[in-house]
Amino acid sequence: MLQALVPYGDAVFNHRQVPLLLAELDRLPAACDGDWVRQARELCRVVEQGPHRYLWFVGD
Repeated sequence: MLQALVPYGDAVFNHRQVPLLLAELDRLPAACDGDWVRQARELCRVVEQGPHRYLWFVGD
């Protein structure tokens, strides 16, 4: 799922993809950890809380 994120393009994750994204975030090496990981997890939880919610990453 993380390979879909590119700085110049958009990526959208639906409620079925978010658990896969969370699993990948859990497997990140400590060197890649940071505030962005915490924020991404929080946004994933919002998507999981209800129907018709998507997590959008918007590039340039």
